[in-house]
Amino acid sequence: MSEMTVYEDRLARQMDRGEFVLAVVTATKPDFYKQAPVVDAARERGLPCFVLHTGQHYDDVLGHGLAEYDLEDRIAVDLGIRGGLSEKTAQVHERISELADRLEQWEDTTVLPLVHGDTHAAGIVPQAWQFATNQAVAHNEAGLRGMSPDFDFEADPAEAVEAQWEGEWSLNRAEPFPEQYDTFVGSAASHYHFAPVELNREHLENEGYPAEVDGRDRIPVVGNSVVDAIAQKTDADLEESIFDIYPVLEERDDWIRVDIHRRANLLPERFSAIVEAVIGLVEAGYNVNFLELTATRKALEAYGYRERLLDLEAERENFLFTGLWKKHAHVYEFLQSGQCLAELTDSGSMQEELNVIDETICLTARFNTDRPETVFDAETNLLVPPVSGESMTEMVEYVVETDAVRERIQSGETIYGENPAEQIVDFLDDRRDDVPFDWAHDRVGFETGDADFEYL
Repeated sequence: MSEMTVYEDRLARQMDRGEFVLAVVTATKPDFYKQAPVVDAARERGLPCFVLHTGQHYDDVLGHGLAEYDLEDRIAVDLGIRGGLSEKTAQVHERISELADRLEQWEDTTVLPLVHGDTHAAGIVPQAWQFATNQAVAHNEAGLRGMSPDFDFEADPAEAVEAQWEGEWSLNRAEPFPEQYDTFVGSAASHYHFAPVELNREHLENEGYPAEVDGRDRIPVVGNSVVDAIAQKTDADLEESIFDIYPVLEERDDWIRVDIHRRANLLPERFSAIVEAVIGLVEAGYNVNFLELTATRKALEAYGYRERLLDLEAERENFLFTGLWKKHAHVYEFLQSGQCLAELTDSGSMQEELNVIDETICLTARFNTDRPETVFDAETNLLVPPVSGESMTEMVEYVVETDAVRERIQSGETIYGENPAEQIVDFLDDRRDDVPFDWAHDRVGFETGDADFEYL
């Protein structure tokens, strides 16, 4: 079993700087590029800050974002988390408790962890931190809640598009698992909730989280720090272009890039629908790049599809079967190049990214989405529910071949704000002296003077 690593010099360098220190939590690939702008903004504004890495994504590909976004030398604590969900959960609790004990030597310093999004760390770190310290955390990208459009999922493509853009939507937090669990329970141990859009704040208020306490914001709408990540990596000076790695991406136009990894989509019927749709699009002459992630490969092998896709790649010039791209800057390079027509994805982050990047159409292979604002507000996204391979193929073909639909997506509103990371840091900088915890009597205005109480 791996162990927690504390880089004592890095930790002390930040903890010795004052009475408030921000601990930016990273766990998985999306955290690296969405949390890095916050670390940069804290450094620019002189706010003491270190990276608390859970260690979940650590290999050369999944963990490359730590190097790509200059986070490696800012990690003061690596929890060394490994294993399945139950193992990770137990290890986070144990090692956060151990970390809290170490931090007691700085008894006058408040450490505020900042978790992100709907990763498992966003659910478990707040819980572990509150159990260990009796203090809450801050949550970047808070209030993500799954929603579904109220329509017949077997409707023809034109009706499906109209219903998603113009019809009613309702909460549907049933999946994906564990993401919807993590973002929901993470809210319960968060003191500050940084909402990407107004809809996220509405979800939180409806669940009982106060938008203000004593006239001070608790749920500011700040946008999404993916905006900062895209700005940082757009036109990045890459030693090697994605078109050098995969020349066929430049030789052929209008690619459909397919990125599937969610647990719910690895169910047999759904996964078969997605793969059959990929095969159908390739056989119809579309250029398709299918990305194979670790979970995707296991499903392909389990359901007998992997050899079929390898044969398809050998037979067809319009099918590219690759692993996960190591550099996130390569993803942005391709999506902004004009060579990628559409992205068929189940990624939450990709729905946000393609709201900002208008060159590529976003199609989401899900029955619900926790970024519904990209559909009914921005109109830069559409659900392609994995009902069957045939229905998915028809939906994708309808969207990419219908000029009015395609152009409407590409001209949709950009909704995730400007300089979100700076807003987060400015907000926290103004609250350095606040205690990140409330008792019920605090909320109703009854003062007892026991804010520093420790359980007997």
